[in-house]
Amino acid sequence: MSTHIAEAKTVIQIEAAAIAHLANQLDENFSHAVNAILDTKGRLIICGMGKSGIIGKKIAATMASTGTPSFFMHPGEAYHGDLGMVKPEDVFLAISNSGETDEVIKLIPFLKDNGNCLIAMTGKPTSTLATHANFHLNIAVPQEACPLQLAPTSSTTATLVMGDALAVCLMKARAFKPEEFARFHPGGNLGKKLLSRVRHVMKKPPLPSVTPNAGVTDIVSAISHGRIGLCLVQENNKTLGVISDGDLRRAMIAKAEDFMHTTAQNLMTTNPKSIGPDARLGEAEAMMAQYKITALLVQEQEKIIGVIEIYDIK
Repeated sequence: MSTHIAEAKTVIQIEAAAIAHLANQLDENFSHAVNAILDTKGRLIICGMGKSGIIGKKIAATMASTGTPSFFMHPGEAYHGDLGMVKPEDVFLAISNSGETDEVIKLIPFLKDNGNCLIAMTGKPTSTLATHANFHLNIAVPQEACPLQLAPTSSTTATLVMGDALAVCLMKARAFKPEEFARFHPGGNLGKKLLSRVRHVMKKPPLPSVTPNAGVTDIVSAISHGRIGLCLVQENNKTLGVISDGDLRRAMIAKAEDFMHTTAQNLMTTNPKSIGPDARLGEAEAMMAQYKITALLVQEQEKIIGVIEIYDIK
């Protein structure tokens, strides 16, 4: 094993131990903090300096996307005017591993006078910040992964995990649903599946089609030119079935001797699976998975108005 790999494993083991240690430090302050955030009609404002501030930004982002209105406030900017954004009903979460960060400590008098609930995350329960907070979350770690015990490593990991623990507890308490998460992530894959409708991505007419008596050559040509992996079998503007490229491959094996003389009506799947245009993409994906297919017809008032493929959803 190389020296670098051995050192990396040591770092991971130290930080894993720090997280395990964190679980043993939880007390009723954590429950009180969760309830305070749940009960407030305001927002959760997160503040921290340096590395703690960077972790605080991530915690604020996680909170905001999971149902807890939250934003990050830099303590320096707060002390020079941004405290005007803090309403009395807001909950203030201050992060400082030492609990003595000057830029954060300076905000305490304002928060007390403003009537804010102050939650502190520190590694020292006897620190100034911890003792002046309404609730204290202990993020002390046995040791930093930094060999000099100087750079925040285990302590920032512990802070991040404590923030995640808060966020997840709040999510469960609010019965936060995937649909709500998607509303805050409309550009992501989950948002696409849960918010977008089938009609937004489906292939629209003209759709490739053949008649019931069409031969293999015409079928292959229709599927190839249509570029959706299938073709409809139609007669008198009525859809009788569907032929997929998979149907063709299976028929080539099962009907090898007379495959070239087979017609569409002998290859088609009757009563193909369909979905409505206003169904969400997630529903379409689930339906395809259930029936082990890669495409659905889109039907509205007994009329085929499109086709949606699994590739339109991914």
